[in-house]
Amino acid sequence: MERKHRALLLALPTVLTLLFFFVAPMVYILVHTLHENGFSDFVDFFGDPFYRNILWVTLRVSLVSTAISLVLGYPTAFYMARTKSRMKQVMMIVILFPFLVSAVVRSYGWMVILGTNGLLNQLLQSLGLISAPLKILNTETAVIIGMIHLLVPYMVLSLVGVLQSIDPNVEYAAYSLGASPLQTFSKVVFPLSLPGIISGCLLVFIQSLEDFSNPATIGGDYTTLSIEVYNIITGSYDMRKGSVLALLLLLPAVIAYLLNKYWVNKKSFVTVTGKPTQARKLIEEPHIKWPLFAFCLIVSAIIILFYGTVIFASFVRTWGVDFSLTLDQYRKALQYGWDSLKNSMTLGLISAVIGGLLGMVIAYITAKRNYYGKRFIEVASVLMFAVPGTVLGISYILGFNSKPLALTGTGLILVIVFTFRNMPVAIESGTTTLLQIDNSIEEASTILGADTGYSFRRITLPMLKNAFFSGIVYSFTKAITAVSAVIFLVSPRWKLVTSNIYSLFDMAKYGQAAAFVTMMVGILLVFIGLFNTVINFLLAPRSKVPQAKTKTEESK
Repeated sequence: MERKHRALLLALPTVLTLLFFFVAPMVYILVHTLHENGFSDFVDFFGDPFYRNILWVTLRVSLVSTAISLVLGYPTAFYMARTKSRMKQVMMIVILFPFLVSAVVRSYGWMVILGTNGLLNQLLQSLGLISAPLKILNTETAVIIGMIHLLVPYMVLSLVGVLQSIDPNVEYAAYSLGASPLQTFSKVVFPLSLPGIISGCLLVFIQSLEDFSNPATIGGDYTTLSIEVYNIITGSYDMRKGSVLALLLLLPAVIAYLLNKYWVNKKSFVTVTGKPTQARKLIEEPHIKWPLFAFCLIVSAIIILFYGTVIFASFVRTWGVDFSLTLDQYRKALQYGWDSLKNSMTLGLISAVIGGLLGMVIAYITAKRNYYGKRFIEVASVLMFAVPGTVLGISYILGFNSKPLALTGTGLILVIVFTFRNMPVAIESGTTTLLQIDNSIEEASTILGADTGYSFRRITLPMLKNAFFSGIVYSFTKAITAVSAVIFLVSPRWKLVTSNIYSLFDMAKYGQAAAFVTMMVGILLVFIGLFNTVINFLLAPRSKVPQAKTKTEESK
């Protein structure tokens, strides 16, 4: 009972924070939606063939993108986690590049590659494989390609930590019983990695549901629910109808989440116990190692080609006209928006640290403790990820635009949006890892005299090192590259680099925008290296545990 009370005290500040900064703005939108017509607008939605078709298209694209992301992400994550290669760290950085670039720039890159006169059509025609350009841009296929490019890193990040956390003793037991590497993988490794698979699929599915940039820029007339929400709110200024569609957009995400929790909670995936473990046997078989390497190399090469195009554009005098090399684009970009770049780094760093730490706490109390309000935190964490950025931004305008909490246009509201928008990834990564850690480890620490807080800091938290790193890197990079959630919240004092990039693209100054992107990538790589160094230092395992005092010692 005392343990449950401690969990409740730990969870209470989290619950109150979520209520105030996430639930309250969403409830405000819901009340605004139901105020005039009740549920009739929701009934009308399902009765309208136009909106039913949009819903089906959105679900179809999301499911296809999720399936392909899993097919590409699992072999990549397996290679990163189970091989000893000097190249895998470089490949991991390359694969995570989509996190480092604004959605607007990613879409522009796909325009250059998939267009009628794009690089892909020019290559296929030069090889004699096609006689006329393929129509890829402004199709559903282009949208799926753009989504996969963005979403594969979600899958990889969710799976790497899980594959690294599986107890090597379990695999050695399979080998000792005569199992081949393939049998060990199919009967042991793959089943135990299912929490990561499900978590990754959930994140990818939800993110694809609310994706705005790809359908808006490379989809042409292709319409999804997120596009329709944006058009209604910004075009027709119909907040009520836009809110109806946004709330309906959450329905598939909530259903996917509930199915995920129901299935995972019925099974046990604990592999990390307090027993001694052997060093992991890494893959050395050439017939396994080299195909995995070739697969990752191809994925990395495609990504490098994509971003190489964007980087090249930053050194070109006038894209599409004058391809002579120059550094003028960087000079103009720094003159135009150095302050915005500094603002983005500052606010992104603050929100990443807060979101990463809070995410680990929420993951811990969700996976390891039972208390009143647990389901609320679980559902709220998924909804934070599923709410379209545009709707979240507008809800903050409505909720925090008047005294005593007139936060619109301040740096504080941007930190709040970044924190709660990006924190679910840290929560999911932490929860997935914690599901594999046996409670007996902390119990052994308690028996030796350590309190709950000490056991968490010294034992559990170091085991969450990979999950914490994934969460903080994701939060920082998404904060730096955010567009939809903050486009309504920026101000002259707190203008962000993404709003500058969006403005430059709108003015057709692609070179300056590409220069900004190239600088952002360099800066983010530096910060990722710093995060890795600091986290490894702070979360290094400590073996020293305070011993319980004897009665004789206590009497003294």
